[in-house]
Amino acid sequence: MRILGIDPGYAILGYGVVDAAGTRLTAVDFGVIETKPDERMPARLNRLYEGTRTLIERFRPDCAVFEELFFYRNTTTALGVGAGRGVAILAAEQAGIPLYEYTPMQIKLAVTGNGHADKRAVQQMVKMLLALSAPPKPDDAADAVAAAICHGCTIGPAAEEYRIR
Repeated sequence: MRILGIDPGYAILGYGVVDAAGTRLTAVDFGVIETKPDERMPARLNRLYEGTRTLIERFRPDCAVFEELFFYRNTTTALGVGAGRGVAILAAEQAGIPLYEYTPMQIKLAVTGNGHADKRAVQQMVKMLLALSAPPKPDDAADAVAAAICHGCTIGPAAEEYRIR
């Protein structure tokens, strides 16, 4: 199964593509889609949407996995990130692939065994689990790969609980 993990954002949207076969996980690709701060929001959202569509066309994932959003203070940032997440979800929905979402705590728990792990611990475990020479960079890409790994560890009937309806 090919999994597209997405760490949503509107300035930087991280992505990670992982193949899962039984207990074997293999990194296919990872990186980011970036937008420019001086662009109008509609243009930024279009870039994220088109970038996500291109990833889906290029890698043909069996499903897409999104990190759920949790913000406590900055509502302006939350709105922008939510809009970026929305256009990525739209691109995946239009491609007809199943969509799943996991909380940051669920992702950290699946990858490190500790739902409160810090970013460095997640990055090191991603590196180890996928036998990479270095952790994915930037952090947004590592977070997207971690989301894909989380789903790879949850495939089967248990995954339906996390499906976006």
